[in-house]
Amino acid sequence: MNNHLYIFGHKNPDTDSVCSSIAYAEFKNKTGELPAVAYRLGEINRETKFILDYFEVDQPPLLETVKTQVNDLNIDKIAPVAPDISIKTAWNLMKKNRIKMLPIVDNNELLCGVTSVSNITTSYMDIWDNTILSKSKTKIENIIDTLNGHPEYISEENGRYEGKIIVAAMHPDNIKEILERGDIVICGNREDSQRFVIEKGASLLIITGGHTASAEILTKARTHNCSVLTTPYDTFTASRLITQSIPIEYVMTKKNIISFKTDDFVDEIKDIMLETRYRSYPVLNDKNHVIGAISRYHLISKNKKKVILLDHNEKQQSVHGLEDAEITEIIDHHRIADVETGLPIYFRNEPVGSTSTIIGSIFFENGIRPSKKVAGILSAAIISDTLLLKSPTSTPVDELVLKRLSQIADLNIDKFAKKMFKAGTSLEGKSAEEIFYQDFKTFTLNALKIGVSQVSTLYLEGFEPQKDAVLELMNNLAQAENYDLIILMVTDILNTGSEFIGVGEYKDLIGKAFDVSLKDHSVYIPGIVSRKKQVIPPITKAITDLK
Repeated sequence: MNNHLYIFGHKNPDTDSVCSSIAYAEFKNKTGELPAVAYRLGEINRETKFILDYFEVDQPPLLETVKTQVNDLNIDKIAPVAPDISIKTAWNLMKKNRIKMLPIVDNNELLCGVTSVSNITTSYMDIWDNTILSKSKTKIENIIDTLNGHPEYISEENGRYEGKIIVAAMHPDNIKEILERGDIVICGNREDSQRFVIEKGASLLIITGGHTASAEILTKARTHNCSVLTTPYDTFTASRLITQSIPIEYVMTKKNIISFKTDDFVDEIKDIMLETRYRSYPVLNDKNHVIGAISRYHLISKNKKKVILLDHNEKQQSVHGLEDAEITEIIDHHRIADVETGLPIYFRNEPVGSTSTIIGSIFFENGIRPSKKVAGILSAAIISDTLLLKSPTSTPVDELVLKRLSQIADLNIDKFAKKMFKAGTSLEGKSAEEIFYQDFKTFTLNALKIGVSQVSTLYLEGFEPQKDAVLELMNNLAQAENYDLIILMVTDILNTGSEFIGVGEYKDLIGKAFDVSLKDHSVYIPGIVSRKKQVIPPITKAITDLK
């Protein structure tokens, strides 16, 4: 079971989203009982990559969904068995472990069959063939184990037994009528019968009742290559038990085996279970090795993934399958949107310039010092999200937390900011997709589907070669995904302004919101650098004024 906290920011992650997730995972691992892992919901941009490389921090793994999967369930832990174990051993294992199914694997540890309680009992009840040991190629080890036997002499020539099973409970003159060479004979302590069956070519003599073979019988057995073993069971019990020594592969189900993988979604396997209605199904890992079994009972008690949302609280911006997960916390600095929870949670939303500012504050409020690397990436995220404290979203709290974090990281803020912006904001050589999806978010504003992308640069002119390609991409996206309005903000960090590009049926909302006119879908608006504080509110008001 994946028993840990999933911490992640929004889709098309920016620096703040990624760095705050890494940092908060460190905090939760220092203070919480449940292990925490930071994830990302998309490819990181150049700026974020520069930051992680600079501070020698690994990229978080990519998270594609939080829908409940098989590996989220408390499945039965069942060790698979070899195909040559006896039916009796398989039955005892199932009784001991209170399970209804045993997976069987080959020499490469790959699933080759399954057997169930009903499978074994049905097979056992149907066995009336006294040549079953021969047909199933039962090994002497299985017979010894099943009969709790003691080997008196085992002939190397008779590893497996080709004859039928007979009980020598009669005078030797009568035995010869049914005895054939190679037969397996169960008999008591009558030496005349023992001697007779050995001389007539029996391949295995089983002496019941706890009696042992005499020296004369053992000598004769060696001469005639007849294996001899004794069992504490009486003749009746031994004759009933011996067929339980056949290997499980003889009765196991080999074809059309239904199994599930650890990454299968519960919603999908549920339908298969309803259609097939077996009691249990093998579960395989990514190497196709059996790790356990699952039944319908496990679906009733399914465990949801526990997730923490950072830097967003809108379903459209979050991970696929969020409705299947248990949201335990939300930490954000944007407007409160449409994420719903079934239970009360820790929700922290502050009007600051960066989620990383809040994460830094949480460290300090709890008297915990972040590691030097985490302090570094938090500093970088605050610099990025507040445009080095020049954005209108920047607050004194951002400045204070940045100062404390940069001291821990031993970071010169101004020098680092120049390196970071230079590495992350150059648009030259980037494709239209790389530019547009660098930081793209979807909003639902008064029932309209709005997409807003923002890319910051030190060199606004570097965007011109890709402008037409980006515009085409935006038009295609608006049609394919039914966006009412898509905006791209190309923000000039040096001159604190943004070029707006708009497409969609409601692109005129840009003009209404900012009292400007678009020319060829584009307009430059000085002083606008914050999507959260300077774009979404006036766009929302313009939509409201339409009604």
